[in-house]
Amino acid sequence: MARLPSIFVSHGAPTFALEPGQAGPGLAALGQALPRPQAVLVVSPHWMTPQPRIGLSTRPATMHDFGGFDPALYELGYPAPGHPGLARRAFERLQQAGWSPVFDEQRGLDHGAWVPLRHLYPEADVPVFQVSLPRGLDAGTAWAFGAALAPLADEGVLLVSSGSLTHNLHEFRLHKGDLGADDEDYVLAFADWVRQAVREGDLPRLRRALDEAPQARRAHPTDEHFWPLLVAAGAAPAAPDTRVIDGGIAHGVLAMDAFVFGEPPA
Repeated sequence: MARLPSIFVSHGAPTFALEPGQAGPGLAALGQALPRPQAVLVVSPHWMTPQPRIGLSTRPATMHDFGGFDPALYELGYPAPGHPGLARRAFERLQQAGWSPVFDEQRGLDHGAWVPLRHLYPEADVPVFQVSLPRGLDAGTAWAFGAALAPLADEGVLLVSSGSLTHNLHEFRLHKGDLGADDEDYVLAFADWVRQAVREGDLPRLRRALDEAPQARRAHPTDEHFWPLLVAAGAAPAAPDTRVIDGGIAHGVLAMDAFVFGEPPA
């Protein structure tokens, strides 16, 4: 089959599962347009470990790893099967690249995985497994982590790297429940800078975003929700065709864009 792209998705708040907004239909259209993968590999900042851990469950559970939200969220499930065979291939690729992966037979799917997948593949009929995000990454090692997983795209694996284009939890809590809040200027400034780098295919510039983009440290007081973007870009070819899926702004402060790196020809 044709080489699959790598995708960065902004998973927003857990309420994204119930409130698709602008981003949900964009992910649904993407899922329909892409070649059907053999499996989806998800990297999420809600599973961070000292060394990469690889989910080996044949039926990963839906984790409700959040609190204080609409009770309806805790009733949702995402009953996709796992894919131990391709999970083992991810183990081999990471090992070959010098990482020290281990298997995890118990881990389920955290909300950074199943919430966006409910929009991308709503039937939960594509196998899914997670690979944890190593702690202590920087721009270079996040990129290298994606590069280590890149060969899986030729084996029918769709890499979905789930984070957030902007992620300031303090300001999110201030806006929570106020969907009519004006978009914060700093969110737009940072998001526009990153979108331009993605549209132009300027991947070196993208790697410098947290150092050079306007309002970077307000958009990301901590780094972990930004590194998945560099994982997805690092998994792409050297000069990938790129696409921005404009997801709008949720809760006034959460930019919800998705980026497709290395999209196959129509």
